[in-house]
Amino acid sequence: MKATARAWERFFFAPTSVATMVVVRIAFGLVALAWTASLAPDLASFFTRRGIVPVQPSNRFWIGVLSPSAPDWAVYLTWALLLVAAVCLTVGYRTRLSSVLVFVGIVSFERRNPLIFNAGDVLVRNLAFYVMLAPAGIALSVDAWRRTRAGFWTFAKRAPWALRLIQIQLSVVYASTVWAKVRGNDWNDGTAVSYALRLEDLARFRVPSFVATNLALSNLFTFGTLAIEASIAVLVWNRKARPWVLGAGVVMHLAIALNIMIGFFTMAMLAAYLSFVPPDAMERLIGRVRRRLDNARSKRQRGLVTATNPSG
Repeated sequence: MKATARAWERFFFAPTSVATMVVVRIAFGLVALAWTASLAPDLASFFTRRGIVPVQPSNRFWIGVLSPSAPDWAVYLTWALLLVAAVCLTVGYRTRLSSVLVFVGIVSFERRNPLIFNAGDVLVRNLAFYVMLAPAGIALSVDAWRRTRAGFWTFAKRAPWALRLIQIQLSVVYASTVWAKVRGNDWNDGTAVSYALRLEDLARFRVPSFVATNLALSNLFTFGTLAIEASIAVLVWNRKARPWVLGAGVVMHLAIALNIMIGFFTMAMLAAYLSFVPPDAMERLIGRVRRRLDNARSKRQRGLVTATNPSG
């Protein structure tokens, strides 16, 4: 029991660099910004009292600021605040407050009309909750820059429990997805992907019929998808296997997004993938980016000096 308790303590609370978490914040901030922008054309149709759902469905366990009696202007105000909060979260300005506003805003819209959202939107909401709990503005943020310019690139160590929740969420998503699929028929007989590729109303690009209807290819894609998802659910926790299974997952999700319009599921999943990048590797990657920026700035400054003093 003591060994288990120590492992639990180390996994959730042993201080680690926040480098990975702040990059997840930036990636998720961009997802939240795109998600919010995508609502703009349909605000009146889907969320106001003049729309197709005049009153939000009753569910006492759902919360939000768009109550059944909320006027239409409240919808537009909530959307505008959510858009600004998503921008602030991305750049790390008033990070804690902006993360709370992003979560509340997303929940409010999903609560107001749950009929138009899918699993990808639920994942966006869940990620918003985890980011809200994390010390996501410590570095690579306006907040850090305002405290001290050197702090912008300084990655303090904090308990990673919020980041662990994102990792667990990712693993659970794949495990539950595989479990749900293997209890049906289409995934067990190898035809599920063939059906998906022939959904014309969701097709982004039309797949050639000889691909969508070929039994061998359908079996390969269907069982390959199950194998990748099952591998990620388990092997993502193995540091040596992690790059391989996540790489396969990236290819799978990009292929799905290329062929089928599934909203923000792919974007949210790829943002969650970043949570598994080890902090030391993330710091090295950020260090390379910083050196390139410094070199570019030095070259630009030398060019300005040369331009202002050509005789020198």
